[in-house]
Amino acid sequence: MNLSRQFLISLSSVLVLGISGCNRSPDNAAPSGGGTSTPSQAGKKKKIAFVTNGVDPFWSTAAAGVRAAQKEFGLDCEVLMPPKGAADQKRMLEGLLARGVDGIAISPIDAKNMVALLNEAAARCPLITHDSDAPESKRLCFVGMDNYKAGRAAGKLVKEALPAGGKVMLFVGRLEQLNAQQRRQGVIDELMDRPAQSLDRVVYTPLGQAVSGGNSFTVLDTRTDNFDYSRAKANAQDAMASIPDLACMVGLFAYNSPHCLEAAKEAGRVGKIKIVSFDEQNAVLQGIIDGHVFGTISQQPYYYGYESIRILKGLANGDRSVLPPNGFLEIPIVEVRKGNVEKFWTDLKKMQEMGK
Repeated sequence: MNLSRQFLISLSSVLVLGISGCNRSPDNAAPSGGGTSTPSQAGKKKKIAFVTNGVDPFWSTAAAGVRAAQKEFGLDCEVLMPPKGAADQKRMLEGLLARGVDGIAISPIDAKNMVALLNEAAARCPLITHDSDAPESKRLCFVGMDNYKAGRAAGKLVKEALPAGGKVMLFVGRLEQLNAQQRRQGVIDELMDRPAQSLDRVVYTPLGQAVSGGNSFTVLDTRTDNFDYSRAKANAQDAMASIPDLACMVGLFAYNSPHCLEAAKEAGRVGKIKIVSFDEQNAVLQGIIDGHVFGTISQQPYYYGYESIRILKGLANGDRSVLPPNGFLEIPIVEVRKGNVEKFWTDLKKMQEMGK
C-alpha cells in the first residue's frame, strides 16, 4: 500500500457487489457477547460486510478498496449499497445479523435513530463505522475524514474562487447524516471567519435562514435532494433562477456538483457561477481541467474500504491492537485544483487497477 493515497471512481452502479461468493449463507451463527467474533469453521474464510449509505460511483471506489483488502487478507467480503435510504439500510443490516457475519463496517444514514440496531449488531460481531459516524452507538471505531475540517477546506476553496465574496448556496443529499451536518458547518464557519470548532462539540447553524457576518459572504441556504439525482439538478436550476446574483454553488456529496455543473451549462452560466465540490466524479475532474469547476475535496474512499476491512479482519481474529487511537482513523483529504488535477486523475486510475 505504498502507492499515493489517491484512486479512481469505478462507474459500476450495482446495488450489491457479491465478492468471492459473499451471498452464500454462513456456516456459523452470528457470534454474541460484546462484539467479539466467533472464528469461522476450519478452512472457512472470515465473512465481512461493508454497508454504504446509498448508490454512487463514490462507493464503487470504496468497493475497490474492499476488493484489494479481501485479496490481501484472504477474506470473504460483501458490499451492500442501499438504494432506498434508511429503511433499506436497516433491512440490509437486519439481514446480515440473521445470516451471521464476522464483522460489519457501515456508514449510518440516520445515526441517532439507528443506535439500538447498531448496538444490537455490535453485540453480535465487531462493528465499525466509516464515512459517517455514529458516536452514540457501541461501534468500535470510525474510519473516515474529519468532515468538519473538510468542510472548512471547501470553504477555503470558495474564498479562493471568490476573493471579493458573494452569495453561496449549499447542496447535499440529506442532512440526517452526521458527515453532511459537519461538512455544512465547516463551510459556513470558514466563510464567516469563525474560530474552528472541536469535532466532538460542533454547534450547528439552524437551517432555513441565510447566514452572513462581518465579511463579504452570505450562505443563503442548504438544499437537499434525498439522493434523487433529478431533484439535485432541479435544486441547482431553481437556485440560479431565483437568485440572479448567485456567485457560488457548493456540492457537499459526490453527485451534487456534477448536477450543478449540468444546470449551469444549460443556463449558460458556466464560469459566471463558481462551483466547489466534494469527491472525485469524472465530470468534476474534467470540469476542473476545463475551468468549469474551481476545485474539489477528495476524501479518498478507496481507503474507507481498504482500512475498514483491514481493521475488521484483525477484530474478527481477536486482535484489538488494530483499533486506532481514540477510536478514529482519519483518512487525509486531498485538495484538487487545476494545478494538480491531471496527476490526481492518473494516480486515481492506478488505484482502481489495484482493486480489480
